[in-house]
Amino acid sequence: VRNERIRAGTRDLAAGQAMTPQELSAALGVGERCGREAVQRGAQLLIAGDMGIANTTAAACLICAFTAASPERVVGRGTGVDDAGLVRKRRVVQGALARAGCEAAPPGGAPAALRILAELGGLEIAAMAGLYLEAARSGVPVLLDGYISGAAALVAVAIEPAARLWMAASHRSAEAGHSIALAALGLEPILDLGLRLGEGTGAALALPIVRAALALHRKMATFSEAGISGAAAEA
Repeated sequence: VRNERIRAGTRDLAAGQAMTPQELSAALGVGERCGREAVQRGAQLLIAGDMGIANTTAAACLICAFTAASPERVVGRGTGVDDAGLVRKRRVVQGALARAGCEAAPPGGAPAALRILAELGGLEIAAMAGLYLEAARSGVPVLLDGYISGAAALVAVAIEPAARLWMAASHRSAEAGHSIALAALGLEPILDLGLRLGEGTGAALALPIVRAALALHRKMATFSEAGISGAAAEA
């Protein structure tokens, strides 16, 4: 366990900017350091999980901002809000997008992406984006988790498009907006179990499948290698 506390929680995105530029830089740096240190220790694949209360609201704002999808399509029940709560949540997201000037087309370029992240994101989402960016720089793949992770991945790709090449999707969340994020990233998930837990759980569940696939790729003989007639069928 390491203490990387930046402040006492992310600010209320409905009332104003969620993070100052300094806080955003610090949060990105936390993820970058964690990724760099993991790679230095020999990690060959990275997973980032989140723990947060109400951070599906921040994630929804980011997914809307980076895909131009409407809050009606992106905002879900999160930890299980009722119908009235869902209406309020969508209203909050719509208001935050309007406040930050993010109701039109998705932003282009790293400066715009960083501004949107500071306006609408969260410290943990920024840290995850930082880890994804560092993984791409290091040439190490990342296995994305769920809804929050998908929002962080959109941020990372908006900052550095090449980061997309190092991402794989572990699962599809029960939150409808996650499918929108995955489509924008061009990713197909390994699992679809209706999860809505976060904390890296979906990625942890998919990891054995990734390992099994790699083992098959490395060790399974082709028709030619096994001396089986009709090897042309491999083509």
